[in-house]
Amino acid sequence: MSEQRFWVNTISLDHLRIGIAGGFTQADHGAPTRLRTLGEGDEVVFYSPRTALRAGDPVQQFTAWGRVTADPIYQVTVSETAKPWRRNLVFQQVQPADIRPLIPQLSFIHNKENWGFTFRRGLFPIPREDFEVIRDSLRPT
Repeated sequence: MSEQRFWVNTISLDHLRIGIAGGFTQADHGAPTRLRTLGEGDEVVFYSPRTALRAGDPVQQFTAWGRVTADPIYQVTVSETAKPWRRNLVFQQVQPADIRPLIPQLSFIHNKENWGFTFRRGLFPIPREDFEVIRDSLRPT
């Protein structure tokens, strides 16, 4: 097992709930590209900008936290045109945390005024210290 890394995955709340129920995550609209970089034991916090992908209401919270399992990346068929790649995680049961109070403490957000642009990257690595700030804000349920 390589050195543990820490990640943010930006996912709408409705899609995140499907992933939590199934014990998996997706990224890049189902592409395998960045999912391949996740390693066993890596930890991922999830940021949900909206309730739904394009037309949902604003959420702007960190909404989940999970640890990547040893299972390899895999592809599923959702429909004839949707065949996303997934990676399994074990999710912790947590209460969401608003992002706004955390922005000043998070080093990966370089532009504190236009902080939302940071999350357009989808799945991206963050420093351990930033992960710990976010994790500590997610209260167990």
